[in-house]
Amino acid sequence: MAIVLAGTWLQPCFTWGQSLALIEAGTAPPRASTDPACCNESVSGKSVRAALGRVCLRERKNKESVSARKAIVIGFVGGFVSRDDIKHPEVQFAEVLRQAYPSTAHVEVFSNHDGKGALRRVLQLLDANNDGVLQDCEKQRAAIVVYGHSWGASQTVTLARQLERLQIPVLLTVQLDSVHKPGHKDAVIPSNVRNAVNFFQTNGVIHGRSQMSAEDPERTHIIGNFQMSYQGRRIDCNNYPWIARHLNRGHHQIENDPLVWEQVAFMIDLELTKSTSADETSAPPASSPREESATLTSVKK
Repeated sequence: MAIVLAGTWLQPCFTWGQSLALIEAGTAPPRASTDPACCNESVSGKSVRAALGRVCLRERKNKESVSARKAIVIGFVGGFVSRDDIKHPEVQFAEVLRQAYPSTAHVEVFSNHDGKGALRRVLQLLDANNDGVLQDCEKQRAAIVVYGHSWGASQTVTLARQLERLQIPVLLTVQLDSVHKPGHKDAVIPSNVRNAVNFFQTNGVIHGRSQMSAEDPERTHIIGNFQMSYQGRRIDCNNYPWIARHLNRGHHQIENDPLVWEQVAFMIDLELTKSTSADETSAPPASSPREESATLTSVKK
């Protein structure tokens, strides 16, 4: 079941170990919280500053008051976008997270066509003793979040599935208007993922999958499939050429939607600031026997 979200402000309300749901939190907060100026120091480009304005304010407020776990956050850009193209919120969102968690989170963005590079990087980061082979203890200490837009959202699920084969858990996957890539299975979330959320819209030539499901509902919680509506809402998409804004308006609106990015930031913050003891208490059962060797050399270029 999809939930349609229009112009209201939402805040996720999570109870770990029980059900998770996005609930309406009443009226929108003061307009100052959406002011793009709060991103001026760390984010460039008017459209991206507008998209990440809420996130910048949130992370600025939280920065000095939280303790966070060691974590890996991987982002994937869509289409044929370069991993360092700052015209896209996915890229600069990573920089906001780096500034929010400078000593605890490794945050890196990849092209959706460089899934092997992303997997190699994750395995390298998990290999604490640098011996080239992941031990069980190194796998179980993994705290991984993956997000992406368009083909990047499809690649998000692909990376999670590759990690599943290596028996490496994933805390959270976030898909923004996930567009199917040939040969990829992006509609089913693998069982090594603890929580997953899907934001989508249905307008334009390109639009995302409306339904994500869990391969094993006892191990993976689908936070929700949330349909974003832009009727009566103006989203700044001037980071795209005129023709793209008109042919694929909805697909670019959801990528630049400050409400979406605020929700994504909230969920990631929640994962990164959750205690490891709470994780162990609510951890899913051991992975199924589909095991592959997690040697770093097994991921070829």
